[in-house]
Amino acid sequence: MTSAAAAVARAFAALSDPRPVAIAVSGGGDSLALLDIAVSLSDGRDIRAVTVDHGLRPEAATEAAMVAAYCASRGISHAHLRWTGWDGTGNLQAEARAARYGLIGGWAAVQGIGQVWLGHTRDDVAETFLIRLGRASGLDGLSRMAPVFHRAGLTWVRPLLDIPRADLRHHLATQGIAWVEDPSNQDDRFARVRARKILDALSPLGVAVEAIAHSAAALADARGLVVEQMTREWAERVTVQGGDLLVQPAGAGPETLRRLVVAALRIVGGGDWPVRHAALSDLNERLTQVGRHTLAGCLVSREGATLRVAREWQAVRTLECATTAEWDGRWRLTGPHEPGLTIRALGQGVASCPDWRATGLPRDSLSAAPAVWRGEQLVAAPLALLSKGWDAELRPSFAMAPFAH
Repeated sequence: MTSAAAAVARAFAALSDPRPVAIAVSGGGDSLALLDIAVSLSDGRDIRAVTVDHGLRPEAATEAAMVAAYCASRGISHAHLRWTGWDGTGNLQAEARAARYGLIGGWAAVQGIGQVWLGHTRDDVAETFLIRLGRASGLDGLSRMAPVFHRAGLTWVRPLLDIPRADLRHHLATQGIAWVEDPSNQDDRFARVRARKILDALSPLGVAVEAIAHSAAALADARGLVVEQMTREWAERVTVQGGDLLVQPAGAGPETLRRLVVAALRIVGGGDWPVRHAALSDLNERLTQVGRHTLAGCLVSREGATLRVAREWQAVRTLECATTAEWDGRWRLTGPHEPGLTIRALGQGVASCPDWRATGLPRDSLSAAPAVWRGEQLVAAPLALLSKGWDAELRPSFAMAPFAH
């Protein structure tokens, strides 16, 4: 058994979920080899394939068709998902990555998929390390990507993190399976392409992919110890009030406090990435000067010895959804639903809630809280004690295990 096959076999052995497994397949050598090996070792388990076409290259549809043909020849169910959300602004790669997770996550939920496997390899680990080194990342950024993680309500697995990319190409070649080389892999505008070329240049100095990947794995082990410690600190120092997080800094070292605040900002603000060190320096300066500052969609304020991390009203003032949907990625409202009612931020509606001071929450926090509206008429604001038969609940996973990602 090859090292790649052994890695996939271990992933199957660790799998206790009886539901189908999906392989995210682009048509490139890594993901296509993962699919081929997984199918050969599946022992009757339902294996499915999913391809996301970002609509950014004319070749993408042809590549998806190639994957579909491969799957059809082997009786594998294949889904072709299309993304049409790129508007030409922002970070293309980050937007595309988020779209992939979102599209696949939604598809998997409908299909009853238990896990989605990704074809990231040892080479991806080394390339990511160099990219993040260039961004002056610390322990979290330089640690090897997680072999198992949770996102979009789904479990994602990377079985091939210890496997060289060349081994997977060799597997496909020996099986007579053609794969696609994405032309963007030669485009120097992308950081990953530049990192790949730097790796080629570093190899004669002994700084090879294997060595870098080993260091990234060692850092991931060290990060695991930090996660254990920070999980204890979080349980002792952070409490939930309404939708706010209250952090108790007393006795915490600078690095502990930094990690607590970064985690709180991500949870309340809903960001995919932690804020940078420079932004935290600005936050500390503003808290010292005026006691409050906005950052990452949050309002951070100092209340005596406590730091309050609340949602910023400006970040949610335009968010609107049906009362049966989740609002701001964290709130669910229950009550007398009826057509024409929507959820929006309470905003200036606080003035129409005579008992809001009895909540113990600051006015700014309540302004960013969910409220039920009929057009411009305020119907209910459960967090501001104007319930009218409505109740607001945070999603159960809110503020849970923020460091285990």
